[in-house]
Amino acid sequence: MLRQALLAASHSGAARRIVETAPGTRGFVRRFVAGESIDDALRVTADIAGQGLLVSLDVLGEDTHDTNRADANADHYAMLLGRLGEDGLAGSAEVSLKLSAVGQALDEDLALANARRVCAAARDAGTAVTLDAEDHETVDSTLRVLAELRRDFPDTGIAIQSYLRRSEEYCAELAHEGSRVRLCKGAYRAPESVAFTDDVEIDKSYVRCMRVLMAGQGYPMLATHDPRLIEIAGALASLHDREPSGYEYQMLYGIRPGEQRRLAREGARVRVYVAFGGEWYRYFMRRLAEKPANLGFLFRSVASRS
Repeated sequence: MLRQALLAASHSGAARRIVETAPGTRGFVRRFVAGESIDDALRVTADIAGQGLLVSLDVLGEDTHDTNRADANADHYAMLLGRLGEDGLAGSAEVSLKLSAVGQALDEDLALANARRVCAAARDAGTAVTLDAEDHETVDSTLRVLAELRRDFPDTGIAIQSYLRRSEEYCAELAHEGSRVRLCKGAYRAPESVAFTDDVEIDKSYVRCMRVLMAGQGYPMLATHDPRLIEIAGALASLHDREPSGYEYQMLYGIRPGEQRRLAREGARVRVYVAFGGEWYRYFMRRLAEKPANLGFLFRSVASRS
């Protein structure tokens, strides 16, 4: 119930105003968000790469309903990718792209055209793009855009959310050679008709999806902080004779950094998902929904306004 309430609050203008104006909130947000500028993102990326970890950069600013803003978001990604190339960080960092940030809610063709521009900039820089997971209603459109992008940019990745009832089916269709698939639990609201709402069922779905991906010919990207799922992933890798270079773990910036470094020391590929930008509110609320224990700090921050 608390998780659903937090996800609902991520769409509330009133809740947003309270959280954004609470003293101390911004300092807490910096635990999960690298900053607001490209320079901030590059600084954090260089630090993480220096620890032997990989990075996936997400420019915050989803659910765009303005054509000019969608184009500007694509330009921002292209600028970021150019800087990654210039700074010699493209070998350690890719980007995650939400299609809603580049026009998906307005027109699928617009989103595809802007995503092509981002993918072209990534190729020029020497890295790749992964299409991020969003609301369940965008899945079919995102898969169509992925199919088109992979005609020219076959290394384009896709995120699949295990809380969706069709996630195992999606993974089976995508577990082919050359296909990069990020598997995550999911941090959006969805009706019970299309999604599991019980944490145990979501975890079971995650394991089923993992089995499909690890048995397939693609490149699994396992986004989880759950020690049980990490242990199962290692067992599945051994079962299917996957080398450490044949898959990777992904974790969020600011969450279990010690575990990230431990896995990397043991030879695993570990990628840190780093979000940055001024539009941090929805991302931040989804992180709280994943770990409600952080609510204590937020409530104290809000209360201190008086």
